[in-house]
Amino acid sequence: MTTTYPPRPIPPAALAELRERDDAGRPCAPFTEPTGGDPLRCCLRPVERGERVALVSYAPLRRWAAETGADPGAYDEQGPVFIHAEECAGPAARDGYPFTRPGALRALRRYDAEGRIVGGRLLELTTAPDADLDTSLKEAFTDPEVALVHVRAVEYGCFHFEVRRP
Repeated sequence: MTTTYPPRPIPPAALAELRERDDAGRPCAPFTEPTGGDPLRCCLRPVERGERVALVSYAPLRRWAAETGADPGAYDEQGPVFIHAEECAGPAARDGYPFTRPGALRALRRYDAEGRIVGGRLLELTTAPDADLDTSLKEAFTDPEVALVHVRAVEYGCFHFEVRRP
C-alpha cells in the first residue's frame, strides 16, 4: 500500500544539531545498540543490533514552529527519540507507514497553524495498519484547522513521525 500522507522523519539539519546537543541542551552520547528493535526517527525503521545510535531529547513541535513562525506556547514539549549517531541516508523508499504492527496503540495528536492541540485520536492498529493510519489521517485533515499530526506510541508516549497537511 502506498501511503496517502507521507510520514516525515526528523529533517537532516535538525539531526545534525541533535548529534551535537539535543533539544534539552544535553550533549549527544552515542552507544552501540546491543539488541535492536527501537524505532529510529532519522530513517523511520527499527535499530539493528550493533548500530551506533543515540537517545536524544527532541522537540518536534518547537522545531516546526521555528520553521513556520507559529507559537505553540505550553504545547511545546520534548521527549526521547533514537537516531543514528552519525549521518545516515534517511528513510529508504517503502510502502506503508513505519512502526506498525497489529495491536499497537497510537495517538494521533492534531495541531493547528499556531501549534495548539485541536484534537486527537486513539487508534489500535488492526491487521491492516496502513489502512488504519490512512483513514485516521484523512479524518484528521478533513478539519481545515489541522496543519499537522504527530503520530505517537501510547505505551511510552514516544513521537514516531509527523504528517503535514497535503
